[in-house]
Amino acid sequence: MRNERQRFSGLDRADMLFAAPWSGTEKLSLVLLCLLTLFLAVITPPFQAPDENQHYMKALAVRQGDMLTKQLGPAIGTDLPRAALDIHRIDFPTDVPATSRLFRADQLRRSASADAGRAGSDFADFPNVASYAPTLYLPGAIGLAAGKGLGLSSLGAFYAGRVVNALTGLVLLIAALRLLPFGRNAMLATALLPTFAYQTGSLSPDAVINGLGFIGLALALRVGFMGSAPARSAGLLLTGPLLALCKGVYLPIMAAGLRWPTRRDPRLWLILCAMALGAIAFLAWMHYSGGSQALYHIQSRKTGETMMTAPLRDQLATILASPLGYVHILVTSIIERMPVYALQIVGRFGWNAILLPLLAYPLAALMLAAGVATGTGARFGLGQRVWWVAVALGVALLIETAMYLTGTPLGADYIQGTQGRYFLPVLPLVLIALSPARAIAGAQRLFAWTAIPLSLIAAATAFDSFWVHGFITSDGMPPHGSVLRALLLPSPRW
Repeated sequence: MRNERQRFSGLDRADMLFAAPWSGTEKLSLVLLCLLTLFLAVITPPFQAPDENQHYMKALAVRQGDMLTKQLGPAIGTDLPRAALDIHRIDFPTDVPATSRLFRADQLRRSASADAGRAGSDFADFPNVASYAPTLYLPGAIGLAAGKGLGLSSLGAFYAGRVVNALTGLVLLIAALRLLPFGRNAMLATALLPTFAYQTGSLSPDAVINGLGFIGLALALRVGFMGSAPARSAGLLLTGPLLALCKGVYLPIMAAGLRWPTRRDPRLWLILCAMALGAIAFLAWMHYSGGSQALYHIQSRKTGETMMTAPLRDQLATILASPLGYVHILVTSIIERMPVYALQIVGRFGWNAILLPLLAYPLAALMLAAGVATGTGARFGLGQRVWWVAVALGVALLIETAMYLTGTPLGADYIQGTQGRYFLPVLPLVLIALSPARAIAGAQRLFAWTAIPLSLIAAATAFDSFWVHGFITSDGMPPHGSVLRALLLPSPRW
């Protein structure tokens, strides 16, 4: 009883002594997530996750020791084996006509047997990810190297890279869940969204970004609310730089560990020090890599025209020339794109082309609500909850601003390129801020009974759309002739 009283005491006066033990539902949910992630890693055809072709080339570069890229005319990248590059260029291209596309097993067999006729190397162009830190691609690069070391074909090594990347993402997630002092179901609910499993099961660095984002959040909360043991402190100081090297916009999430109202406490300075080390690591990498921004062509979401992204310096000057004008752009873009973000956060497979059955989206919302309703196991004041929401909102605004600076045409009156999955690292913090202290009756059971069908729907959607029925790569909401089909079937079958 003493521990129970301590656990529910006001955290402004006392720290938590322990995190709640794992429930059977949480263990089942984690097993379900691991199975779904590995299933999607194997069943998804090559390069059918957003920008996976670019991430694949960057991982290949890291595998052969090329930490920095070079410029060859307008192209930015490095020399890579032709056999590896031709998997995308010839066997599984992503630049395809807007017609129905269906993958078949014989495509995999032909690709796996084609290496012998693809000797030599070519210059690979991957400007979108050229400036990313190599730490993001180490798991994929290790998997690619292991695949080649085992004598696999280039395609086999590609899948080995995917699996190692997925396992790394899952290990990071499990570590974050074990470190999180409260609100475990909030993080589990986020990870059980099909988008999380889909991205983790690809060669995208999202596996590392989301995993380290969750660890940064978990460690900051653990230090802030359970004390700064030496191992936790060291982990926090190491995570700060690693998280910043993922993407600097996620670094402020560690401010969630600051207590509100702020007290004179060494832990405050420990968290701030970890964030400062992260900022230094980010600036050091930018300096070492040349700090150059790689411009690339995009299709404007407003006009449909092919346009060039803006130089960061020029786009920043646009913001500084009219700060209120940029605030208007920010607000209107978020309002306009919010429904798109909601769909992408839950699940939209391929290059944001394949929608789940529409009933899956309210089912996902119900799962998130159940994750909130399971409670945190500790009481927090309104000020602490407002602070958490403010941290999450600040990170979200940084994401939008970063995309305006680096992924949008110069002077545009909209923000280009932001995807819902970018907000996954901050979603657990929002859910924790909304969670009550005690679990609502039946919440754990509801959590399980929504997570299981959602995962099964996601697995069936991927398999059917890629390997049975086929799909069309198109933006927006596909037309449908039957409301019932749209509710119960994935979008390629509408």
